[in-house]
Amino acid sequence: MIYLPMQIEGFIKIHDPITGEVFVDKKNAIHYENMSVALAQTLADSSTGYIYSMAFGNGGSTVDPTGIITYLPPNTTGINAGLYNETYAKVVNQNLAANLDPTRNNLSVLHTPGTVYSDILVTCLLDYGEPAGQQAFDNSTNFNGEYVFDELGLKVWNGAADNLRLITHVIFHPVQKSLNRQIQIDYTVRIQTLTNLSAA
Repeated sequence: MIYLPMQIEGFIKIHDPITGEVFVDKKNAIHYENMSVALAQTLADSSTGYIYSMAFGNGGSTVDPTGIITYLPPNTTGINAGLYNETYAKVVNQNLAANLDPTRNNLSVLHTPGTVYSDILVTCLLDYGEPAGQQAFDNSTNFNGEYVFDELGLKVWNGAADNLRLITHVIFHPVQKSLNRQIQIDYTVRIQTLTNLSAA
């Protein structure tokens, strides 16, 4: 029998690609059950399990009148787990017709020969005009606004667009998407083997 211990980590950076301002830079949580299913489906070439979209929501935190932020825990259990309150999603797989801007919303695999880890870099750009219905300026005092995001996650294809599975989830302080700025998300998922030893 071969034992292959693995570690999967996620890192997220949300920033303004024009000004360089960084809004969020932190690790995220992995949904290990859904990740294991996705990896098995992908290796079995089952036409499922691949990263499909990035989902955004506004239900991951609350802000009291004094400005104190309380964060909910990431949703990482239960095969049907999702964001607390998903309000927007964008297809990020450049191989799909549903991705309308594959040059700025895409996946890439990064690997250095000789190392025991590989990164999946998911890049997603929310352009000036998206989402539709956003406010004109990033000065909202309503932290529950539809496009004041405080959670996001990656979802994989599971046979239908209304049956995606969440594989990562991150909660952060509220960040408003408004007409006056772009927001880019660089989401890295690192898959690492912890040993190259095997036992029979």
